[in-house]
Amino acid sequence: MNIVILSRNAHLYSTRRLVEEGENRGHEIEIIDPLKCDIIIEKEKPTIYYKDRYLDYVDAIIPRIGASVTFFGCAVVRQFEMMNVFTTVSSDAIIRSRDKLRSFQRLSKAGIGMPKTVFTNYSRDVEEVLAHVGGPPVIIKLLEGTQGLGVVLAETKNAAESVLEAFNGLQARALVQEYIAEAKGADLRALIVDGQVVGAMKRQGKDGEFRSNLHRGGSADLIRLSEDELKLAIKAARALKLPVCGVDMLQSSRGPLIMEVNSTPGLEGIERATQKNIARAIITFIERNTK
Repeated sequence: MNIVILSRNAHLYSTRRLVEEGENRGHEIEIIDPLKCDIIIEKEKPTIYYKDRYLDYVDAIIPRIGASVTFFGCAVVRQFEMMNVFTTVSSDAIIRSRDKLRSFQRLSKAGIGMPKTVFTNYSRDVEEVLAHVGGPPVIIKLLEGTQGLGVVLAETKNAAESVLEAFNGLQARALVQEYIAEAKGADLRALIVDGQVVGAMKRQGKDGEFRSNLHRGGSADLIRLSEDELKLAIKAARALKLPVCGVDMLQSSRGPLIMEVNSTPGLEGIERATQKNIARAIITFIERNTK
């Protein structure tokens, strides 16, 4: 098959691994920068022009769309969908997952456990907002933050007030979320492919850091998920219609809680922690779903 990886950086670990596994299984793999594509829209003939050619020979795509290029990147994915090209993740699902508020609303309706969360357009009554989530300390998250950026731990009412005032002054929308102390700066990442968990790791933040992101110096170890954690991860991916994703969970005294669902999960940490071939699982998922 002709498989296109939509990625702005051919040297990233995840991109390189997908190329390697795709070629190992006999496919033609091409890396294309979505921002360099021209979307051509006309009656009954949607096409994409890239550099010097039309991309009318593509059988499947793997979107690796960064958060900063969500709008145009998803427009390119949507155009491929209009061309009846199989995609591992739909454009609508990427957009849903990038909006934390929208994601939490859908997860809540699906009956999925999560930290108590409050969204307010702008409120000077910080005390009331904090009361909704059990009081400080609280986590304050930008709606479109990624890799731990735009996530702040406010340990007091004054700190929360200062952070919210700063975000409001920048016209940046944020969620206020209860702090799960018993998680102790750790979370679980379950990697979903074709609706099934194919690998899981426990990420631990470095000393003094409440965020466990590997990009921020956290460490990762193999973990065996409990039955409740497995069910929650699969249910969350299904609720957001993401056949390939990373589901981040916190271990709490009331059971596992969803922290975030990532539509473009990195493969480096999970492959190294689990010693599992996640890239190959994604390629074989395409094979099962592409004629």
